[in-house]
Amino acid sequence: MKSLQRKHVTRQIHVGSVPIGGGAPVVVQSMTNTDTRDGRATVAQIRRLEDAGCEMVRVAVLDEVAVEQLPRIKKEIGIPLVADIHFDHRLALGALAAGVDGLRLNPGNIGGADKVAKVAEAAKERQVPIRIGVNSGSLEKDLLARYGHPTPEAMVESALRHIRLLEDHDFDLIKVSLKSSDVLNTIASYRLLAEKVNYPLHLGVTEAGTLVDGAVKSALGIGILLFEGIGDTLRVSITRDPEEEIPVAYSILRALKLRDRGVELISCPTCGRTEIELIPLVEKAERMLRKVKTPLKVAIMGCVVNGPGEAREADVGIAGGRGQGILFKKGERVEKIPESELITRLLNEVEKITGEKIQD
Repeated sequence: MKSLQRKHVTRQIHVGSVPIGGGAPVVVQSMTNTDTRDGRATVAQIRRLEDAGCEMVRVAVLDEVAVEQLPRIKKEIGIPLVADIHFDHRLALGALAAGVDGLRLNPGNIGGADKVAKVAEAAKERQVPIRIGVNSGSLEKDLLARYGHPTPEAMVESALRHIRLLEDHDFDLIKVSLKSSDVLNTIASYRLLAEKVNYPLHLGVTEAGTLVDGAVKSALGIGILLFEGIGDTLRVSITRDPEEEIPVAYSILRALKLRDRGVELISCPTCGRTEIELIPLVEKAERMLRKVKTPLKVAIMGCVVNGPGEAREADVGIAGGRGQGILFKKGERVEKIPESELITRLLNEVEKITGEKIQD
């Protein structure tokens, strides 16, 4: 299948060295949940995110103490750093002076036109983009009164207000997000905004919930929009360590053939013919294979008879039963292996194919 065509091509901006929009690949980002005032913990988490494949990271900047940590954090990581600011324009100015690559703020809530002018001027001077982030839970009171609840129309009107505040100061290094915990409202909001502006759009379903619910809501909301050609960056929001977001994000992109990174794990759902402990085997393999960056299809099947054929398109795989199993490549049997050695042999083979070390 051919990859999707980007139908809604936006203007391009750069967050650090990463191009956003304008036909560039969709970028995977996340946000730390450490206290940014603890620079060491924040850097450690960002490095784990980098290892997982995160390409841009946002940190909460709560006060001046957090601002003081930004230069250290920036120096010790390898991906663009975005400062998340609310209400206090001085924190935005401090973050810009500290060298961040992007800001996430809503100009309508940082203290008036003169404050917006100062931030816009400083950001423009440094060529630092600003992401406007509209959230269904924090819409302006007058919009809620007019529309009754956070409708897509209300969210888009809020976004356009914030955009105009920056455009009034000749600032157009803008990216926009419209996040709701309601999947259908999220989709409708982005569709509507995409008709009105050509700024890059950051996709996400906010407060999506636990791993399963969050993954499902994100796959639907983000996936449908990407399929329609809408969206330039994304974040999968789940109530877990942020490193857990990244594999879900790449699974969405890989399923749509928009990005090709890491292992696509193919495994059968188990049935009455399964004669090995398949579930723990697959869970262990999934944990280990997350370290792999090279695009690869890996299969783990519970039936020696049908497994290789069912996973014919896999680059490499194993199928087990009755105390033993086979290693296969592209659906062809390679060798028979004792069940106790299956996972080790599979990982060895992946290391040979990719050149990446994944076992201690």
